[in-house]
Amino acid sequence: MTANATPAPVGLEDEAVLLVGHGSRREKSNEQVRALAADLESRLGIPVDAGFLELASPSIPEAIAGLASSVSQITVVQLSLFAASHVKNDVPLAVQDARAEHPGLTIHNGAHLGVHPALVDLLDDRAAAVEAELGVDREEDDVAVVLCARGSSDPDANGDAHKLARLLYEGRAFERVETSFIGVTEPRLEEALHSVAKSRPDAVIVLPYMLGDGVLTQRVRDGAAEFDDDYPYVAAGAGDPLGTDGRLLDVLGDRWQEARTESVDMSCDTCKYKVELDGYEEDVGGARAMLRALTHQEAHADREDVADEPHAHDAPAKHVAVCTNQTCAADGSPAVLERLRQEARDSDACDARITRSSCLGRCGDGPMVAVYPDGVWYGGVEEDDAERIVSSHLDRDRIVSDLVDQTL
Repeated sequence: MTANATPAPVGLEDEAVLLVGHGSRREKSNEQVRALAADLESRLGIPVDAGFLELASPSIPEAIAGLASSVSQITVVQLSLFAASHVKNDVPLAVQDARAEHPGLTIHNGAHLGVHPALVDLLDDRAAAVEAELGVDREEDDVAVVLCARGSSDPDANGDAHKLARLLYEGRAFERVETSFIGVTEPRLEEALHSVAKSRPDAVIVLPYMLGDGVLTQRVRDGAAEFDDDYPYVAAGAGDPLGTDGRLLDVLGDRWQEARTESVDMSCDTCKYKVELDGYEEDVGGARAMLRALTHQEAHADREDVADEPHAHDAPAKHVAVCTNQTCAADGSPAVLERLRQEARDSDACDARITRSSCLGRCGDGPMVAVYPDGVWYGGVEEDDAERIVSSHLDRDRIVSDLVDQTL
């Protein structure tokens, strides 16, 4: 929690949130998840850490283990747009394993972002920004929108994309709003754009329904640009992804509250793992879903060739524990924690896992930072000291002597 964060509401002092993102080889995408975690922490007033399903650290088990020492209740909030196999299988399996690993810890598992009024409102603003760029007005011109999602092999997830597009259409002056996908399923973006062009709108707005600005988002932009070249009589442009817009925090806050009160409502009536849907009969059954999740999980186990296989993660060289208990927190330890993490991410040499800790027994001498396996405890650490701890100790094994409280 930052210095400007709202104090934790009464009854939440022993609770934390784990915001779970998919994980990416592009660190910029991972930083987006961490930024949202920091913003959500300020919004809720309780600790919020980021964890990843794959391709990035910390993993879900690692992140839960890092929080387990300082709280007794963790709510997992998922940063997934729709409910496909990761939401239905992989994250629940990781949570179930964590419950077995930490029997004294209460872990709630929340739902995905899903279809939410705040997201519809966000998409409307993204469309308005493109209208301004193109010089068109939906109230006076025929403006069509093509919403482009990633696409899934799960019909339930694809159905929610269509529902979101329909909600964007309802009550607004768009000529039409169509759904498309960048891969896996149909209609693909190119097909949807050519279909829309037949009605000869004045403008077509392509909205990428994705969190980060990455490879898939660029494909959407390229598709819109090619369409603009092919149809000179139609103005066309692509909008920005969701990014870290504050309205995402509204949705995440709702999902947090649902999970911690055991009121999560999943779409079981249209889940291919629970009911027989045409074309997906072989997917029905919990055993099949569990086998798929276990196989997927095995792909992320540590192995010697981790440098060549980004799906796996080796143990770090050092573990840094930052006390975020009441006294240290009041002295600014949450800001120290976040600054250490940022400095570590910015370093090319640092190989450390930086986590929260409960009381280290040095109340009044904090904020306390303990570095293992070196057994070096730093006391009275301020936010600006984080750069020295990372660049000297974590990067080059040079202890920052003026900050040392004790060595073990």
